[in-house]
Amino acid sequence: EDVSAKFVSQKISRTRWRPLPAAALQPPDIFATGSWDNEDNRISIWSAGDLGNAGLNGEYHGEPHLLCDIQHNGDVMDMQFLDQERIVVASSTGTVTIFRHHQNNQTLSANHRWEKAHYHVDQDTSCGGAACTGVVCNNPEIVTVGEDGRINLFRADQKDAVRTIDNADSSTLHAVTFLRTTEILTVNSIGQLKIWDFRQQRNEPSQIFSLAGDRVPLHCVDRHPNQQHIVATGGQDGMLSIWDIRQGTMPVSLLNAHEAEMWEVHFHPSDPDHLFTCSEDGSLWHWDTSTNVSEKPSFLHQGGRSTAYLSHSTINQSVVSAWLSNDPTKDRMEITNLIPNQTLSVNSLDVLGPCLVYGTDAEAIYVNRQLFA
Repeated sequence: EDVSAKFVSQKISRTRWRPLPAAALQPPDIFATGSWDNEDNRISIWSAGDLGNAGLNGEYHGEPHLLCDIQHNGDVMDMQFLDQERIVVASSTGTVTIFRHHQNNQTLSANHRWEKAHYHVDQDTSCGGAACTGVVCNNPEIVTVGEDGRINLFRADQKDAVRTIDNADSSTLHAVTFLRTTEILTVNSIGQLKIWDFRQQRNEPSQIFSLAGDRVPLHCVDRHPNQQHIVATGGQDGMLSIWDIRQGTMPVSLLNAHEAEMWEVHFHPSDPDHLFTCSEDGSLWHWDTSTNVSEKPSFLHQGGRSTAYLSHSTINQSVVSAWLSNDPTKDRMEITNLIPNQTLSVNSLDVLGPCLVYGTDAEAIYVNRQLFA
């Protein structure tokens, strides 16, 4: 298999590729991980391994190796690279920290800290911190959401929050992403997707969408990189929901996916016909809607991977995107579970170029460098 594993003796809650410089041609190599549910949680920077050890057939050998790490107070709830050197980390204590990776001597240091960015009672009580559940960056801006229903807008170079929406939500906010430079999307524990516009002074969402019927908590959200009206979410029931935020207030597709909570969903940043989801049930699914699927032979059980085709009916669309398609010839989707025999939760994944990195409660990180081989 083209997957290399590294056992790290800590449960991994987040994995993130370091972004590549704009002109870079080589595949990504550096990634960061954060841990949770350990006595001593850590932020770690890894090199994915030496591509130079490729064997005669170009298959890849070598496992990820640790470049540096640093202790982190509390569980790592989320993390995002701000730029090539800085990583923003959300903690279960409510604190948000920017760590800097010094590449010349391979060390990590805490660069800036917003203590108790999220809190239940008031910022000054010793035990008042509320978990910061999600963070998203658009350098220099950083948006955080938390268990306290609060939204913060920070700037990397400023001590105080630029904007705080105190009672943004009466339930827990689980995740956040940018829709545009001034707008964000949040998902909450009662199945709602909300749009917030920072240009507006009022502390109300500009739009609210929700799952019909059961208020299933939503845990993760991602926006299509090219078609900003297409949004994917996942939640407690393991379903994948696709939303078109230009119309209606409900998802356009609900796709049966995992058998337990879906923890993360990511469109491939440069090839968004591909989407990836991971779950508490120990699976990591690759959803392929690229148009040549119908001509492909069925990949059932080839190489030990199971593949299912499923149709999804969607409301009549004006734009043709594979994710919103109502053309029956395109109405097939190839789904591959990239880890058929995993048992413990897959908590996080990240995808960049041909490379996938994911982390699990089995205290391991995995790198697949040939996603599309």
